[in-house]
Amino acid sequence: MLERTHVIAWVLAAILSAPLAMAQDASDPFEELPDDAPAATSPKKPESETTSEETASDAAEVDDFGAPSEGEAEEAGTGTEFEDDFASEFEDEYGFDPAGEFSSEEEPEDRDPWEGFNRAMFRFNDTADRWFLKPAAISYRQVTPIFMQTGISNFFSNLHEINNVLNNVLQWKWGQAGNDTGRFLVNSTVGLVGLFDVAQHMGLEPSDGEDFGQTLAVWGMPSGPYLVVPFLGPSTVRDVPGEVVEWYTNPLSYVDDNAVEYTFKTVDLLQTRASYLQAEALLQGDRYVLMRDAYLQRREFLINDGEQEDDFGGDLDEYDF
Repeated sequence: MLERTHVIAWVLAAILSAPLAMAQDASDPFEELPDDAPAATSPKKPESETTSEETASDAAEVDDFGAPSEGEAEEAGTGTEFEDDFASEFEDEYGFDPAGEFSSEEEPEDRDPWEGFNRAMFRFNDTADRWFLKPAAISYRQVTPIFMQTGISNFFSNLHEINNVLNNVLQWKWGQAGNDTGRFLVNSTVGLVGLFDVAQHMGLEPSDGEDFGQTLAVWGMPSGPYLVVPFLGPSTVRDVPGEVVEWYTNPLSYVDDNAVEYTFKTVDLLQTRASYLQAEALLQGDRYVLMRDAYLQRREFLINDGEQEDDFGGDLDEYDF
């Protein structure tokens, strides 16, 4: 018994030290080049030999946002049409425009005092994702028909309605609690255990979701510093307890057969990761900063239920026109 205890202690120590060890490995094949890394350049012509036509063509090929060059734009349409199509494609699949929703003038760096540790954890999670989770999600999306992916996504979203109802009640959102309760009952019965979203066609629209982290925010608890949790990803000190509460509110956690429980949770993880594959096209540059800003802005959006405070023209209220 004593020998078994020592073995368990060594295993736990290895698991806890693995993220830091991998994050500090200088031979990481996925290490990103710094922004100031010199790029390969071709021999530059003297200014006297550079024609105005070449200068104009070089200027036309420069695009800071990854849009097509002038020649490609003529075939695919104007630059504005390209950006609109790009945004609408994400809006159709995810229900919102990520670039527009995450845009803000705030400085989230002030909420990231543990950036050194967070970057190490982000590097560990990103390496594990590239080696294991992302390839599995790509294979899952390639072999699974679209209608099956939709049914699987609906099934797990329906189970999540239990967590939504609980937090709606804790936040005194009785109208939304009734809506989510109706969605769960209708989809669990008429929708064949949630495979079909019948409730949406009955006027019971899906919400953006509620969790215990949002409940703590409504109760007045500050978010605390930004935190990257190993294997779980972006979070804050306030949102970490929400992961524990969600584990207890997940019906799959109460399945007696461990094999069935882990199978369902693995499929849920693969479906969730596969749904983000296309959105990765937005991550260009410092991936850590982009994901941090996107997460913090998204959390503020959910906590405020999508309401944006607009102070424009507030100083003019005292004047009568």
